[in-house]
Amino acid sequence: MRRFLRWTAAVAAALLVAGCGGSSDRGGNGKGHEGGEDKGTSAAPPSAPATDLPASLTSQHLDWHGCKATGDAPAPSGDWRCAMLKVPLDWSEPDGTTIDLALIRARATGGNRIGSLLFNFGGPGGSGLEMMPYYADTVSKLRERYDLVSWDPRGVGASEGVRCRGDRQIEAAEDVDGTPDTAQEEKVFLQDAADFGKGCQKAAGKLLAHVSTTDTARDMDLMRQVLGDTRMHYFGISYGTELGGVYAHLFPKRVGRMILDAVVDPTADTVGQAENQTRGFQRALDDYLKSTGQDPEQGSRKIATLLKRIDANPLPATSGRKLTETLALTGIIVPLYSEAGWPRLTAALNSAEKGDGSPLLALADQYDERDSSGHYGTTTHSQRVISCLDEKERPTPAETKKRLAEFERISPVFGDFLGWDTAGWCHDWPVPGQYTTPEASAPGAAPILLVGNTGDPATPYEGARRMADELGKDVGVELTWKGEGHGAYGNGSDCVDSTVNTYLLNGTAPKDGKVCS
Repeated sequence: MRRFLRWTAAVAAALLVAGCGGSSDRGGNGKGHEGGEDKGTSAAPPSAPATDLPASLTSQHLDWHGCKATGDAPAPSGDWRCAMLKVPLDWSEPDGTTIDLALIRARATGGNRIGSLLFNFGGPGGSGLEMMPYYADTVSKLRERYDLVSWDPRGVGASEGVRCRGDRQIEAAEDVDGTPDTAQEEKVFLQDAADFGKGCQKAAGKLLAHVSTTDTARDMDLMRQVLGDTRMHYFGISYGTELGGVYAHLFPKRVGRMILDAVVDPTADTVGQAENQTRGFQRALDDYLKSTGQDPEQGSRKIATLLKRIDANPLPATSGRKLTETLALTGIIVPLYSEAGWPRLTAALNSAEKGDGSPLLALADQYDERDSSGHYGTTTHSQRVISCLDEKERPTPAETKKRLAEFERISPVFGDFLGWDTAGWCHDWPVPGQYTTPEASAPGAAPILLVGNTGDPATPYEGARRMADELGKDVGVELTWKGEGHGAYGNGSDCVDSTVNTYLLNGTAPKDGKVCS
């Protein structure tokens, strides 16, 4: 069982050369300000907004040092430095137990520094420690005046990351049918979901109830103070836009220059988000099929028929493993995140039609962060513990079955899977969810620039307008890009890039409704 990620390292790094334009060079040649030295950062200056948090938190001096390797990624070199920030485990008890958050930073390369620019790359569950160095080339213009900063949010990676299952359990669960057709398959599907939750509870303990988006937004504001910034300058991508909206709601007067790219619809509940993604991935698939000269309706039916055949008889792969329907669907999803991945999708589908599941399986393994030795990453684990604490709605299997026809009407390829996901993702979860939809109203906040992409598969572009409306009058400013892929900045549009850069570097927002074609 899986919910498709929203622009995290699991997908973005795999397609980075085509998608966001960065390079795999994790080093840096720029010199930080203050003579290039990386000095410890003091607490917020006297001009920062007042806080009632204990001085043990706000007066932390971060010990910036060389970064270590994280997961399968090598340690970043050059100007990248890492530190640990203490935050309360429970924000209702700021004097209580603390946990450590892992931060990464590269100092601004030029003069006239604005401050820190904090990045969240989505998921939820994406590792900022892994993605920030990869993304640095894409935002090199911004680094001239900002320190580039990211972090592993609570429950992620080096910040108390959660592993709910071992590698063998994960591989065994690949045989679970994500679109159950019989009572027995449904029983196994739901039991697997419940077992996953129990594994997360055992692994995370007390942390499981304190990894919400609201918790992380409060962590961000403490981060802002300790970094010495009077305002929060922020770049959120995909799920990072939801996090940005929650931050703006909690701290509207502390919002500085904020970019939200690939915007999550804050008005959609659990079922609504699944419908949005079903619609978005089908749109992307239609565009892909048109690019190959196929009729989208006929091409979709052909792929849906292939998936049904694989459901009945999984395809062999050269590795000796089998390509199941769920793995095949995942393999189809991954190239849709970037237009440059479309040729690879064509080759993988052609191989599957001929009975070879290897190419689609390789794509699915990229998503699951599975290496050649059979070791899996934990991004999807973190994603689930965060989203299941956020989401209050828990659709029952009976409710889901009633909705399946509508999901399948939206997409004959993705509808059945994403419909069933609403029932299984947080089934029998050990802790209750916190809200039906996130609160993003931010009256009095500075203008926030929202970038929507008409071809975005994971966060359909309608979300940008809905986020703008939720943020409120004179706060949300919408920029539309008529393009393909998940996210817009750094994806090939000079219009988008220059508009975003002008806003972040000069503080000048475009007119609401601007369109880049």
